[in-house]
Amino acid sequence: MRYPVGQDPDPLYPHSESMHHMLSISMLMSIVIGVVLLYLGRRGKILWLTVWSCGLILCSIAYLVLDTLNYF
Repeated sequence: MRYPVGQDPDPLYPHSESMHHMLSISMLMSIVIGVVLLYLGRRGKILWLTVWSCGLILCSIAYLVLDTLNYF
């Protein structure tokens, strides 16, 4: 899509505090869910669930750290 000279396109997510809080809460919930699933995966000796849970926890922590450092 073309825009007139000097006009920038609207951002995908405007700088909204409510959107920011929803994403942060989602990441915190993902960490809790990941820990529960990690426990269940280790207890049931289910490798894919253990690996997926570790990935979920690491990605959620990485998002929160990068968000704290204002990389987004």
